[in-house]
Amino acid sequence: MASHTRSFFANRDVFLGVVFALLAAVGFSAKAILVKLAYQDSVDAVTLLALRMVFSMPFFIGVAIWARQQHAAPLNAHDRLLVLGLGLIGYYCSSFLDFLGLQYISAGLERLILFLYPTMTVLLTALIYKRAIGGKVVAALALCYAGIALVFLHDVGVKEGSVVLGASLVFASTLSYSIYLVGAGHAIARIGSMRFTAYAMVVASAASLLQFVAMRPLSALDLPLRVYELSVAMAIFSTVLPVFMLSFAIRRIGSGSASLIGSIGPVSTIYMAYVILGERISLLQIAGSTLVLCGVLVISLNSKREGT
Repeated sequence: MASHTRSFFANRDVFLGVVFALLAAVGFSAKAILVKLAYQDSVDAVTLLALRMVFSMPFFIGVAIWARQQHAAPLNAHDRLLVLGLGLIGYYCSSFLDFLGLQYISAGLERLILFLYPTMTVLLTALIYKRAIGGKVVAALALCYAGIALVFLHDVGVKEGSVVLGASLVFASTLSYSIYLVGAGHAIARIGSMRFTAYAMVVASAASLLQFVAMRPLSALDLPLRVYELSVAMAIFSTVLPVFMLSFAIRRIGSGSASLIGSIGPVSTIYMAYVILGERISLLQIAGSTLVLCGVLVISLNSKREGT
């Protein structure tokens, strides 16, 4: 009887872990859709990012206070610098570049470029720690970037404006987030995952608000109600909830399984962009997306086996 009970709870934990990983992936993916909808009301990237962060900040401050109570040891000067630097690079800088890029490219291309972060992490790790990259990983990298090239060609064919500029900004955003991931491992081991994430998000939120105060008048907040509704939705459903749902999933099924389930993200973005934004789906985009997903999955599985 006891073994059946343990088995039931173990299976329930795995099921909940998978569900929360899926919900987190869809939540993160919906951000691009919400940003594109807000841009229809002529709000700029600086203001929109500040609104997203101001509505997210109270949640992360609450988690930061709770996490501090769970850890008796205060942060030393080194830890504070890590939180400050990585919070600015990984969340503030990455988010701002992403919001800027979304002004010029489709939501589908944006999500696929962001999904390249495991490839950039592998390249950065190899460069910093002088590790050799195996033939399988090189082939997977080639698949990923060939896929991005195909989706890029799709966007150039159907979208007016500077697609090159938008793709470059989102690529820089992904690189910024990859730098954060490479540096965050040491910090998370010292500080704790939930505590570090909450502190880093508070840093990013403060930076976004300071940027708004420095660059925009208060009259920039005179916006349609819909922009505020979209900002609240972005803060709750595409920022706060996915962060905690992903953490919940990782504790139950592991980071490797959670990241593989997260590969549904680009697919869900492309589908939502088609249904909600009316973005076209072409065979070129489907082919490119498939190449990117296959390449990232190979790299993720290889990294999981090597323990990197």
